[in-house]
Formats: sequence, structure tokens, C-alpha cells
Amino acid sequence: MTPPDRLASLMSLLEKDPDDAFCLYGIAQEHAGRGDHEEAISWYRKAAEADPDDGYIHYHLARSLEALDRMPEAIAAVRDGIVAADRSGDAHARSELDGLLDELQG
Repeated sequence: MTPPDRLASLMSLLEKDPDDAFCLYGIAQEHAGRGDHEEAISWYRKAAEADPDDGYIHYHLARSLEALDRMPEAIAAVRDGIVAADRSGDAHARSELDGLLDELQG
């Protein structure tokens, strides 16, 4: 028996709630995990629109941009994530974003 296709399951869930940030983020993660970073970026951006205060969405968006060597965009995504993390009071996300910013600028 083969495991269920997570991407197909997430797409099915998305039909029920097109603005579900967690589902949009999950779809982005599936694409990133498959190495399809262009597609992942599109879904991360949709997730960020649905939940602008989630710093981790921006973190992973930056990682996909980095994978495509789009460094200025990756740095901008991290900076947006820092603002989001500060807005939501998520100190852990802020710390991880600060570390990523240092890494990308280093």
C-alpha cells in the first residue's frame, strides 16, 4: 500500500478553504521538498498574504529564494519576516530570522 500523496491531500483541503494559511504553507513546503522552488515561492507568497504575521513563512520563502540564488529577494523576505515576527511577538521566529539574515549577508 502506498502512502497518500500529501500534496494532493493538501490541494483537496485547500478547495474547502482557499485562504487557509497553514494549508498554503504546507503546499509550499511540499514543493520545496521536491526541489521545485519556483512553485514553492508562489505558494509561500500566498501563505504570507493569508497570514502576514507568520515569520516562519518568510523564513522558508527566503530559503527557497536562496536555493535559486536570488539573494536580494531572499534578504528582503527575511526582513519582511522579522517585521512579521515582531508584530506577532514571536521571539523564536525572530531569532531564527536574525540568524538567517546574518548567514545570507555574510
